[in-house]
Amino acid sequence: MPGTEPIPASPSSHQPVRTARVVELLAPVLAHPNAVLVDATVGLGGHAEAVLDRCPQARVIGLDRDPEALSIARERLARFTDRVVLVRTVYDSVADVVDEHGDRRRPAAGGKQVRVGVDAVLFDLGVSSLQLDRVERGFAYAHDAPLDMRMTAGTGGTAADLLNSADERELATILRRYGEERFATRIATAVVRARVSEPFTTSGRLVEVVRAAVPAATRRTGGHPAKRTFQALRIAVNDELAALRRALPAAIDVTFVHGRIVALSYHSLEDRIVKRELVTRSKAAVPDDLPFIPAGRGPELRLLTRGAERASADEVAANPRARSVRLRAAERLREVA
Repeated sequence: MPGTEPIPASPSSHQPVRTARVVELLAPVLAHPNAVLVDATVGLGGHAEAVLDRCPQARVIGLDRDPEALSIARERLARFTDRVVLVRTVYDSVADVVDEHGDRRRPAAGGKQVRVGVDAVLFDLGVSSLQLDRVERGFAYAHDAPLDMRMTAGTGGTAADLLNSADERELATILRRYGEERFATRIATAVVRARVSEPFTTSGRLVEVVRAAVPAATRRTGGHPAKRTFQALRIAVNDELAALRRALPAAIDVTFVHGRIVALSYHSLEDRIVKRELVTRSKAAVPDDLPFIPAGRGPELRLLTRGAERASADEVAANPRARSVRLRAAERLREVA
């Protein structure tokens, strides 16, 4: 089981995305004694802080794989003392964390323990503000830095390792699958050719190679030419999408009936996974032409958002990182036997 992080001292000024809407969706199920939220991507603690301020009877279990983020969250949330537990782990271990730190509910009669669970789970997906702002972490294409991109610093292979070892076909597949890059093959060919003379070590050199590989017309009109390449490498290095596919169903399963799941996604790959899981479980488990729904076969979830909600123009003006966010939420209606 991942180690539990203690909490002491001094808040951060970081402003998370769509805070008011997230709190609006979560507050109704966190307004009772012993209510528990799992913030599966606690980051710098902004969403957790807002929830704890709004819901004084709730506590938060915060998960993050990045020890630096946890250290900052620990300071930001110090004033909540025993209402917060921080755990260094990837969010696909949510069931294990809840088993240790969740709420042990009991039935109305009989006195027997039912199971451990939580009232809500929040996912704020993708790369965090801390990781983008720390130039030395190598996530941002706008700065020349070591090609690292590991969310858990010091653990596993880096983006440079991947660029220097993968063959051309594998690189093209990564760029196409995780970056939805139209010019994946051209970029992969250019990378393999360039690394013969000198292995890749910095983001600046990668940006130069990608820019040269992308057609001039696209460079002029399609945003930063390296954006999709950096996204693809980051996802591959951190196994993000596979972890999300494991984490979402596990998070729903540990959420009590009438509890809620809220997810903020920042690109279409994340959003498709969230949409598929929530929409699939919001449909009755019966054939479409069945004239009635048998007991126990109704929808497991009720969608709380109409499609994916986007940030308003005012929100984007106040926080430019809200520009690409897509928010989805659902309420748990029943448990599956």
